[in-house]
Amino acid sequence: MFEPLEHWREFYLLIGTAAAAMVALLFVAASIGAGYLSADRASKTRVYMSPVVVHFTAVLVASILALVPSHTRVSLALLVGAGALGTGIYSAVVLFKVVKDKSVDWEDRSAYGIVPVICYTAGLIVAGLFFVGSHRAPEVLAGTVTLLLIDNVRNAWDLMLFLAGKRVDPP
Repeated sequence: MFEPLEHWREFYLLIGTAAAAMVALLFVAASIGAGYLSADRASKTRVYMSPVVVHFTAVLVASILALVPSHTRVSLALLVGAGALGTGIYSAVVLFKVVKDKSVDWEDRSAYGIVPVICYTAGLIVAGLFFVGSHRAPEVLAGTVTLLLIDNVRNAWDLMLFLAGKRVDPP
C-alpha cells in the first residue's frame, strides 16, 4: 500500500463501503419512488438526485484509489486531481442550477451546491499536497471524503423526505 496511506486502510474500507451502500439504497429508493412521481416532479427531482449519486460515487472512487497498493505520490495526485477537477466542474454547474432556483432554501443551496464545491476544491488541494509529498495529504483527503459523505447522507435524507411528501395519488 502507498506508504502515507498504509495506516488509513480501515478508514477507506469503511468510508468506501458506506458510500457504496448509500448508492445502492438510493437506487432502491428511486426505483420504488419512481411510480409515485408525476413526469414534471420526476424531472425536477433529477436535478437533486443525480448529484447525490455522483458525490457518493466520488467518495467510493477516492476510497478505492487510496487503497491501491501500487500508487506513487504522483500517480495518486494525478488521479485525485483529475477526479476533483471533473466532479468540481459538475458541482459548479449544479450550484448554478440550485442558486438559480428561487424555490430552494439556503440550507439546500448550501448542502447541494456550496459544500460539494468546497469538497472538490479541497480535493484539488489534496492532489497538490500528495504531489509535493506533504505528510498532511492523508488527513486532508480523509476530511474531504468524510465531509462529502456526511453532506450527501443529509442530501439523500432530504430527497427521500421530499419524495415521500410529493407522492401522486394512484389513479
